[in-house]
Amino acid sequence: MRAVNLLPRDDTSKRTKEQNAPIAVGLGLFLVVFVTIAAFYLQASAGVKDKQNALGRAKAELAVLPPLPSGPTAIETQLVGQQRDRLNALASALSRRVAWDRILREFATVLPDDVWLTSLSAKSPASPASAAPPAPTAPTAAPTGFVLNGYTYSQNGVARLLSRLAVVPDLRNVQLQSSALSKIGEQQIVQFTILADVAQPEAAS
Repeated sequence: MRAVNLLPRDDTSKRTKEQNAPIAVGLGLFLVVFVTIAAFYLQASAGVKDKQNALGRAKAELAVLPPLPSGPTAIETQLVGQQRDRLNALASALSRRVAWDRILREFATVLPDDVWLTSLSAKSPASPASAAPPAPTAPTAAPTGFVLNGYTYSQNGVARLLSRLAVVPDLRNVQLQSSALSKIGEQQIVQFTILADVAQPEAAS
């Protein structure tokens, strides 16, 4: 006769597995969180170390740089002042310079074709900023800054030259000093002398 076990089956191992399943899941989650935190920590530590190294290199470079100057020395300040004074003196001199090239060009433009010159003399006017003022002149004194001597064929030629010189911007007080008939061979001519003043550079247009 075959033996039959009538006792109830033992389910202890099954219940143990069911009880341990939540623990295993919890351990797995803990390991995942731990690994993630460790990775972030290692990454942050590496970034901090790189920044510390960069800071150390920057400090080393700063240490070898020469110190900043505290300010200009007395000699440098003196040189700057001398340069400024020279530039101001040059600008002042240039502002009072008489543009002879322009004056002669204007004169050549208005000179009539029937007039020829025997001499021309010109001199710069006294500078208004000069240390020694020019000697006072009489109100009726003749101009001396621009003197022309020459010939033309008639008194009308002399009058035409005077009217043209009067419109030259750099000439002032244009006057006829003398005008006389003369002869060269069989040709009758008029010999003249014309005076004018050269305008100050500030007054010239």
